[in-house]
Amino acid sequence: IAQLKRTQLGDDNLQSMIVGTVMRKIKSRTWKKQRYFKLQEDCMTIWYKSKKAGNAHSTFSVSEVETVREGHQSEVLLSIADEFPPDRCFTLVFRGRRGNLDLVADSADEAQSWIKGMRKLIENLENMDESEKLDQWICEWFKKADKNNDGRMNFREIRVLLKMMNVDMNEHHAHRLFMTADKSQSGTLEDDEFVLFYKMLTQREDVLRVFQDYSGDGQKLSLRDLEEFLRDEQLEDVDGVQQLAMELIERYEPSDTGTKMLKAMSIDGFLMYLASAEGSIFHPRQQSLYQDMTKPLNHYFISSSHNTYLMEDQLRGHSSVEGYIRALKRGCRCVEVDCWDGPNGEPIVYHGHTFTSKILFKDVVNALRNYAFKVSEYPVILSTENHCGVEQQRVMAQHLNTILGDKLLKSTLDGKIPVSFPSPEELKGKILLKGKKIGGLEESLNGLVEPEDSLTGEVSDEDEAADIDEDSLHSNSLRRMAKKSKQRLSKELSDCVVYCKSVHFSSFKHSRIHSKFYEISSFTESKARKHLREAGAEFVHHNARQLTRVYPSGLRTDSSNFNPQEMWNTGTQIVALNFQTAGVEMDLNDGLFSQNGRCGYVLKPDFMRMSERRFDPEVPHNREGYRPLSLCIQVISGQQLPKVNIKESSVVDPFVRVEIHGVPLDQAKQETRYIDNNGFNPVWYDTLRFTIHAPELALVRFVVEDYDKASRNDFVGQYTLPFSCIQQGYRHIHLLSKDGTSIPPASLFVHVRITNLVRAEH
Repeated sequence: IAQLKRTQLGDDNLQSMIVGTVMRKIKSRTWKKQRYFKLQEDCMTIWYKSKKAGNAHSTFSVSEVETVREGHQSEVLLSIADEFPPDRCFTLVFRGRRGNLDLVADSADEAQSWIKGMRKLIENLENMDESEKLDQWICEWFKKADKNNDGRMNFREIRVLLKMMNVDMNEHHAHRLFMTADKSQSGTLEDDEFVLFYKMLTQREDVLRVFQDYSGDGQKLSLRDLEEFLRDEQLEDVDGVQQLAMELIERYEPSDTGTKMLKAMSIDGFLMYLASAEGSIFHPRQQSLYQDMTKPLNHYFISSSHNTYLMEDQLRGHSSVEGYIRALKRGCRCVEVDCWDGPNGEPIVYHGHTFTSKILFKDVVNALRNYAFKVSEYPVILSTENHCGVEQQRVMAQHLNTILGDKLLKSTLDGKIPVSFPSPEELKGKILLKGKKIGGLEESLNGLVEPEDSLTGEVSDEDEAADIDEDSLHSNSLRRMAKKSKQRLSKELSDCVVYCKSVHFSSFKHSRIHSKFYEISSFTESKARKHLREAGAEFVHHNARQLTRVYPSGLRTDSSNFNPQEMWNTGTQIVALNFQTAGVEMDLNDGLFSQNGRCGYVLKPDFMRMSERRFDPEVPHNREGYRPLSLCIQVISGQQLPKVNIKESSVVDPFVRVEIHGVPLDQAKQETRYIDNNGFNPVWYDTLRFTIHAPELALVRFVVEDYDKASRNDFVGQYTLPFSCIQQGYRHIHLLSKDGTSIPPASLFVHVRITNLVRAEH
């Protein structure tokens, strides 16, 4: 760490950040206040305070910042663009759902110092290996506990630190470790002594046990020992196992040990390997783009957002272009706009008939142009719910055309009448409009659309305002009114719709006989559940040919979500969730789409893509190729679980729940026991067993909670991944926060075995 700091301190930008700068923090056109910002000596923490307030100050870690935007690149800074030039403005964008920090420096040079300096710090963090990250983490703890800032720690400070770190250790044991680490016998621990203390504290008996099981001499793993471990425990490919063993020694064995020269691995190297991406439960090969992207678009699950413009709830929430940027940066490939006639001839976006704030349609389109393809090249669907009159519909079409240019798909790919969807591969870099259309693709390609005057299109089932009535009131008169309203449609906007024409849904039978492949219906979650209950196999069959969108009930005014797994079980591609709301539903969405390069598209299992095959999620064993699997997970231990209770004296009582989300027959959860007062290194060795009937659709979610017999258990961390992406053997699971951001170095250590079940008779 000292070495790292020395190289960073040689950087002029970082030097001026350490000296500190007065900048304006901007929250709105009227809220602009001066704050003194500086980078702390650790090159990891930004400290800031008001010029007036006494000693009160705030800090945040560089690791919490995802990116730095230069100029007027946020709504807040755009709103004051006339007051401050772009070269003095920048935005710090945080990970997860935390709001941006918008800043204005006194000069362009000062702004550049912070922009370049922050980018350098973020880049340094991203390039750290596991052991550097751990050292960094130890350093941060040292700083937190060194209350009098003298660079050393006495035993009293160590005891406070242990509580902060979630360790409830008896005083005698803690003192013994302290004395052993205090090599200089000064009664305090300095840098290296503290690192030694920490390493003794975090000794991994569980890993040592595995290491010694495979080590010939108990001291090291020879090349042959390591090969045996990789083959028998990790179930690595037999042919490549020798090569892999050599690569792992090269990559993870510390170079200052003689073991590396002997082509062997010490316990330190073994631990480094198990804590790395290769030792993680998620198969690295499936984290990159590994699926065939040349199938028709409707053969993929598509990461989709509902009411993308909302940052909070659906009654009074704040509408923001930031909602689109965040969703797109999370790999979302289908975003939604609700458009209404706005003042000055400009269409606006907001949640109609509510108090949510309003944004301009053209600002949303600009955000799409700038951010649609930052994290994925595959197509983005813009799902429109259009309440505008013909005049402003023309303005919408104009904005789409002028702002998006050739990113907007305006006609079929080859100009011919297609019989099925093009693939995500063919549609790379394209934005597809989903909305109402006059006539069909055939007419527009043959130029058969009638003159403007007679163009009226029926309001599709997608008018969510109508669905609120249907969900809550079941009032026939209101429902009839909502269904029968007609809307005039501008030809210009209609022409922007190619492969995603919104239509009213009658029945699966009607669709099978009459529908075109490019016609898409939207259902509320309750309607979709009804179809699933009444005709599950029909629903799956329908989705093998057409796209379907399912969105949350209008009654969810708090922007809560429904369980997306139910809908994926029907092969529904566009399962629209409120991305702004954290919880198990978004964990599942993040889990499914964490594979395949996080590109926002996941290929459906083949039994859901073939129109000649029948799959009913209620009876998964009735399909061709049915092979149930047994999943056995031994939950061994946890490491450095975060504190959930702010009180300094409280320490968590953690337990682990493993949940299977899949077809109804696979839905299951099991828990370990809870461990009293130990969030630092709890050990369970509890085994949980599951049977999986449709492994291709299953997700596995690991949840850690703090047991509380008197009230609800507190959430500590979670990790969700597709069953098909699991690596077997001894694996670490790197936990995520409620927001889906990482919380290093919190992890679980597990052993996983998947075996074939002999098919039982049903």
